[in-house]
Amino acid sequence: MRRPLLTSTILMAPVLLAGCSMNDKSTASASQQAATPDQASVAPVAPASAPGPQIGSFGFDVAGMDRSVAPGDDFYGYANGTWAQETAIPADKSSYGMFTALDDLSRERTQSILQQEAAKGSKIGTAYTTYLDRDHIDSLGLAPIQPWLDQIKALTAKSGYAALAAQADRNGVGIPFGTYVGQDDKNPEVYALNISQSGLGMPDRDYYLSDDEKLVETRHQYLAMLTSMLTLAGEANAEARAQAILDFETQIAKAHWTRIESRDADKTYNKMSVAELTAAAPGFDFATYFHGIGANVDSVIVAQPTAVTGIADLIRTTPLAVLKDQLLVRSLVSFADVLPKKFDDASFAFYGTALSGTPQQEERWKRAVSFTTGALADDVSQLYVAKYFPPEAKAAADELVRNIIAAMGRRIDELDWMSPETKVKAHAKLAAFTPKIGYPDRWRDYSDLQIVAGDAFGNNLRANNWSHNYNIGHLGKPLQRWEWGMTPMTVNAYANFGMVEIVFPAAILQPPFFDPNADPAVNYGGIGAVIGHELSHHFDDQGAKYDAHGRLTQWWTDADIAAFKARTDALIAEYDQYEPLPGMHVKGAMTLGENVADLAGLTVAYDAYKTALGGKPAPVIDGFSGDQRFYLGWAQVWRRNYREANLRQRLLTDPHSPSQQRAWVVRNLDPWYSAFAPDPSQKLYLTPEQRVKIW
Repeated sequence: MRRPLLTSTILMAPVLLAGCSMNDKSTASASQQAATPDQASVAPVAPASAPGPQIGSFGFDVAGMDRSVAPGDDFYGYANGTWAQETAIPADKSSYGMFTALDDLSRERTQSILQQEAAKGSKIGTAYTTYLDRDHIDSLGLAPIQPWLDQIKALTAKSGYAALAAQADRNGVGIPFGTYVGQDDKNPEVYALNISQSGLGMPDRDYYLSDDEKLVETRHQYLAMLTSMLTLAGEANAEARAQAILDFETQIAKAHWTRIESRDADKTYNKMSVAELTAAAPGFDFATYFHGIGANVDSVIVAQPTAVTGIADLIRTTPLAVLKDQLLVRSLVSFADVLPKKFDDASFAFYGTALSGTPQQEERWKRAVSFTTGALADDVSQLYVAKYFPPEAKAAADELVRNIIAAMGRRIDELDWMSPETKVKAHAKLAAFTPKIGYPDRWRDYSDLQIVAGDAFGNNLRANNWSHNYNIGHLGKPLQRWEWGMTPMTVNAYANFGMVEIVFPAAILQPPFFDPNADPAVNYGGIGAVIGHELSHHFDDQGAKYDAHGRLTQWWTDADIAAFKARTDALIAEYDQYEPLPGMHVKGAMTLGENVADLAGLTVAYDAYKTALGGKPAPVIDGFSGDQRFYLGWAQVWRRNYREANLRQRLLTDPHSPSQQRAWVVRNLDPWYSAFAPDPSQKLYLTPEQRVKIW
């Protein structure tokens, strides 16, 4: 069972096993000459640790600026250039910035908790120490996973493939389809089974289909990994069998929708009866598969119908041996970290180094923290928030959220492109919001998840099955509005359209995003804009399709939609110009929702900041005005250096623009021009008519 991706987040880590997008080869315009490759892609390699965020006296790291760069030429470089030049990417990371620095801090804090629990012999302590014991894992060889591998190899008839795929899904092994239980977009008080395209071992269809030389080379490295996995498992004729897997997945990639197509909420809502799906896709026994995953349903929501039916037909025509080999390799990759080190190393050589450019595997303790937090999330979370998230931090964040929501309401009132009747409905939706701050008010119960000392593979397998059963168990139950899609230790935030909620885990509510003792301008430019970003997602090009009840329906007038589209089309064109890597542009259509949210988040947060001043002028600090500090606070949170392979992967798969371009969104905001007085000859300068104004 694959959990759905969160509706919209402030930051998204690379997704390795899903996705699709088109490769834009358009030529950059003269106005985008500032869009040179991010310094991040050529940053030096550091040891496997790096310092956390360095925050100055008022919340902004002035020493990290590069004042030789004109704000109007590259606002990211002006605010962050010295930091970028002097900050090396740790050897165990594919990129490094403010988010990753705080994630390191979260894991260090969580490690201290798990070490204490290990001394007590608790369940989470046992999960942690068992995962840590690499020597014991190596001593067991493939014995723990062998019964599952034997089950795959024992299949002799394709008629049994659907049942085997269902068991693989339960076990956490990827199959050609992705399924999960979530809200029915058009009936959001009810849970429904969703199915989508899947089946790729590389991150995106372009990795299979593009002629770009870097992606062609990645294909060769992927084939080498497939071959290595089969060889290490003692399988004969590994090279030919690996090539057959790659050929099969290449055909799947051709059937996949692009990421741009797949982000359309209307196009991806296709409710079908199981009988209708079976008739449309006879190549795969969906009824048996659904029964096998525990989903006894009459209907299913299909995200990409032509892809799902196309993949089903490929299953029909592909030899059973190839289908089995794909499951074998997926199983070895999925559990590589709890199998002998040679499997772990082979997996990392591709997914870590080839795909993301990361030279060194993370230390085992960091991965043990991640595993334990994933398997027993709420048990770990309760201990974390008790120790590291004081009530006063939650209260201060609550106030900021209230101020941002109020500012959004004022922005709606001032719109000249939205009809009066739609404004009434927009206010109703705003009033329906549920902000979630810090941590959930209820916790999941893991009492029936068995954790066994010395059985790292079994703990992983049982945790995957538990997670699957928990998700599938939502079917037929009332909506569980208390649930969170992230742990409090996660440095991120998200918007959930169906729940009409915005969610801010505890770990993002700290410097450089938020500091109760920092200058308010920096806080509003940091966490304030993040709050505005998530809030505005509910009114972006997809979020606006969901009403105050979280139901997918058109509640804007046709004229509203046309006026909004004219503005978003201009934003797409603006981002299409950016070329972070030679020949690779930001995909304005794929990143539209996040770019709209960045633009709106800053707009709304600025209004909230000015209101918070109560009519009084902001003080000048270190020679910076309040408005300047606000925008510097925004730029600071996007400090990030990338390895080239990681940046390439993000440009193909990530719905967020790279950090440099996220900082550049300021070029659309009139107050930024007043604050920094860029010259019309400078690279980020837009005339008032060119500036995209939405909210």
